[in-house]
Amino acid sequence: MYEQELKKEKRQKKGRLQPLFTSFTGAIVGGATVLYLSPFLGANGELPTMDKGNAAVMQNNKADQSGLNVQQTAAAPNSMVNAISKINEAVVGVVNLQKQQTGFFQFDDPAQGGEQEAGTGSGVVFKKSGNHAFIVTNNHVVEGADKVEIALKNGKRAAAEIVGTDPLTDLAVLKTDSSIVTEVAAFGQSSKLQLGEQVAAIGNPLGLDLASSVTQGIVSGKDRTIPVSTSEGQWDLNVIQTDAAINPGNSGGALINSAGQVVGINSMKISESGIEGLGFAIPSEDVMPIMKDLLEDGKVKRPYLGVSLQDVGELPDTVLQSQLGLPANVKEGVVIAAVETASPAVSAGLQAKDVIQSVNGTKVSNTSEFRKYLYSKAEIGEKVEIGLYRNGKQMSVTLKLSEK
Repeated sequence: MYEQELKKEKRQKKGRLQPLFTSFTGAIVGGATVLYLSPFLGANGELPTMDKGNAAVMQNNKADQSGLNVQQTAAAPNSMVNAISKINEAVVGVVNLQKQQTGFFQFDDPAQGGEQEAGTGSGVVFKKSGNHAFIVTNNHVVEGADKVEIALKNGKRAAAEIVGTDPLTDLAVLKTDSSIVTEVAAFGQSSKLQLGEQVAAIGNPLGLDLASSVTQGIVSGKDRTIPVSTSEGQWDLNVIQTDAAINPGNSGGALINSAGQVVGINSMKISESGIEGLGFAIPSEDVMPIMKDLLEDGKVKRPYLGVSLQDVGELPDTVLQSQLGLPANVKEGVVIAAVETASPAVSAGLQAKDVIQSVNGTKVSNTSEFRKYLYSKAEIGEKVEIGLYRNGKQMSVTLKLSEK
C-alpha cells in the first residue's frame, strides 16, 4: 500500500489520498494540456437533455384495517436508472497480472508461482474499431503489469494489451478483441456539470466479486486541484469531487451523468478516520485528449527541458543562502539539481544550483507549478524565457523546448 498525503495548505484537515486499486495485500493507495475535444453528441448536435428529477406516481390509495393510508406505488421512468442501463456493459474489470519471484528466481509458469493477480481495477470501453476495442483506465491500475486481462460483466475474462500510459495524468489505454464487447460508452462534457447535479459511479469495488457496482451521489465540487505523487514526479491533478461512494477497485471506472454519459474517470478518494464522501474523478474533457494521444502515439508528447528539480521550500535556510546564494527573502522557486547531457537545458547554459523563479514572466513557486506551465502553456519547439537566480544574482535564460 502506498499513500499520498495532501498538503496542509490545500485543505483544513489532514487526509490520505487513496487511488482505488485493490490487491491481495489490501488497497494500494494510490494529471494535461486540453486538446481538441470531441464529446459524443446527440443526433441534433447537442447533449441529451437531462431529466429534472425522479417522480413516483401514487395509485389506488386505500386504508388498511389499522387505519393507515396504504398506497400502491408505480415508479415513473427513472433517469438515473435508464442512464446506468445505457452504460453498464461498457464498464469492465481490469486485472493486473505480475510474475512472482522467489529469491533470485522468477517463474513464468503460473503453476510454479508465475503470473498472478497483483490487483484489480475498472475500465471504460470508449471505442470499437475493426478487430479491436479500446478501454481507458487509470495508469496506477496497470503500472508494473506483465500481463493485463479484462473481466466482463458475465464473468468471462479476455487478454488485453497496453496501448499507452501517462503517469502524470494517471491514465492508460488498453485494447482487446472487439468481438467480446457489447457496449461502448459515450462521453459527455464535464465542463457542463453543475454543483449538486446527480452522478453515479460504476466500477468494481473491492475486486471482481462486486463487479458493476453502482453508487449514486452529486457533484460536490468542480475544478479541484489535488497534488499527487507519480512515477514521473509531482503533479497537480484537476478533478471533480463527488460524494458518490468510491472504494478501492473503482479506479478507472465511470462517473456518469443522468444522460448516461461518462463525465469523469474515477481515480481516488481521501481516506481518513472521520472523513466520508470525498471521492475524485478526472474530468472527461481532460481525459479525451489524453486518450487521443495514447491511441495515436502510445504516449503524451510534452516539452522536454532535461533537468532534475527540487523545490526551494524543501531546503533549509542554511543551504539556500550558503550553497545557492539566495537572498534571505527568497523562499520559493525550483532548484536545478542536475542537467542532462545533450539537452535543451545544456544548450541554453542552464547549470546545477540555478534557482528558477519564472517562465515567460509567470512566477513558479515549486516543481509542480513549473511543470504545469511547461506542459499546459508551452509547446514543443517553442522558445521560453526562464528567470532565475545564479549565485545570488538575477538573470534570464532563453531556451528552445524539444521533445524527449
